[in-house]
Amino acid sequence: MSKTWSNMTAAELGRDIGKGRINPVELTEFFLEKIAIHEHSTRIYARPTPSRARGEAMGAAARAKSGLRRGLLDGVPISWKDLFDTAGIATESGSALLKNRIPLNDATVLETATRQGLVCLGKTHMSELAFSGLGLNPVTATPPCINDEQAVAGGSTSGGAASVAYGLAPAAIGSDTGGSVRIPAAWNDLVGLKTSHGRLPLTGSVPLCEQFDTVGPLARSVEDCTLLLAALESGKPADLAGASLSNARFLVLNTVALEDLRPRPAQGFEDALSRLSRAGAQISHADIPETAEAMALAGILFTAEAYGIWGKTIEAAPEKMFPRILERFRTGAAFKATDYVAAWRRLHDIRQIWAKKTAGYDAILLPTSPILPPNAHRLMIDDAYYVAENLLALRNTRIGNLMGLCALTLPTAQPSCGISFMAGPGQEERLLRIGAAAERALA
Repeated sequence: MSKTWSNMTAAELGRDIGKGRINPVELTEFFLEKIAIHEHSTRIYARPTPSRARGEAMGAAARAKSGLRRGLLDGVPISWKDLFDTAGIATESGSALLKNRIPLNDATVLETATRQGLVCLGKTHMSELAFSGLGLNPVTATPPCINDEQAVAGGSTSGGAASVAYGLAPAAIGSDTGGSVRIPAAWNDLVGLKTSHGRLPLTGSVPLCEQFDTVGPLARSVEDCTLLLAALESGKPADLAGASLSNARFLVLNTVALEDLRPRPAQGFEDALSRLSRAGAQISHADIPETAEAMALAGILFTAEAYGIWGKTIEAAPEKMFPRILERFRTGAAFKATDYVAAWRRLHDIRQIWAKKTAGYDAILLPTSPILPPNAHRLMIDDAYYVAENLLALRNTRIGNLMGLCALTLPTAQPSCGISFMAGPGQEERLLRIGAAAERALA
């Protein structure tokens, strides 16, 4: 049985624990052993947490034996992005600036998930301070992409995606400020959920841009993401039973999202649309010009806040940073406070316009990324290549963050090419039901 554990969904593992077919201690040891011997382990995990994992697994095993399981995922081990605080264990957010930073307490979401019985396998590598969608990090490590080991895994939850794709964790928890859950999920053929801003608490999470930061899961199925969301907030999972695309109304966003698509992402998206249509969905296309205006505000909104949070720390030791990430942070110093305030006021107006124009649709569709995972070595040596790929990587996903939406990416028939479904803030349960039906249509 253990030979298949690395390919099972978190929900499948949880059900087998409940049936007595899997012992959580044996399951945890299986993954810890895989982490210890895997050829890419040190590029994926910043630091495994075997002692913690074994203790949590023993508790889960005792609850399973006595019939006191706390939920379907009780006893299932998962990985955590290295920006979620872990008590007594270093949390460095992929940066030498935070080397040997050891928090006293767990992040709130980690504490909640632990109370629900999830087992912490360890902390995964990520883009430096979460400020890149590529997943390239020469300061700590650059995790590989499951479809091309010479390519980046996508960021900033790069190690989290790789941990699941390479069978070193059943699921992972990451963060998403401009696409940092959805890009690595898409490039590694996983499901990724960006939650609404404020849905999950950020306490104990190393920030990037607190007005946009969100927490979300990466996993092998929509069901897993549904269960993980519930575990992260100690809530009730969305009911996915009977989910259907019959008469679902989808809008394909033409503005920005369909520009400059590379051939394979375009092919994967068109194939996905055809499958959704055959499953009963009604699909329309439309321009929303305000999308482009919102995108033009992204520079000031993201970089000004990021530098406002990190500027003092960065300038105390700038030589410790990857120069391209350092440069991106420093662009935030050039903006005036008055322009930042004006940009936020205009974005709130644009969000209201977006809500009115999309109100009649169940979800907005777009390719998760217009590009495939770039080559890691070329990113290091070719400045023009780095700039072009970095700009495009998060372009589509950033729309969801700017508009304040929740979003779900699903794999398509093309490797490393995802399709995203976006819905209004707080509509995760409805979006996950749509995702469950779409997942079957796309399989």
